Amino acid sequence: MALKVTLVKSPIGFEKSQGATARALGLNRLGKTVEVPDNASVQGMVFKIKHLVTVEQAQEVAS
Repeated sequence: MALKVTLVKSPIGFEKSQGATARALGLNRLGKTVEVPDNASVQGMVFKIKHLVTVEQAQEVAS
């Protein structure tokens, strides 16, 4: 499984660690969407910046 995470609010004005968490996920500009694995470490990162992002399940392609 994978998650699609989109940055919808700027981390400017929040704790610096929240901006660093967004960058670590690959979210370096507003509106950027990345697909990340659904594991405990990523879920913790998303939880930390849940007020800045939207999250949805990624559709897997059947081959």
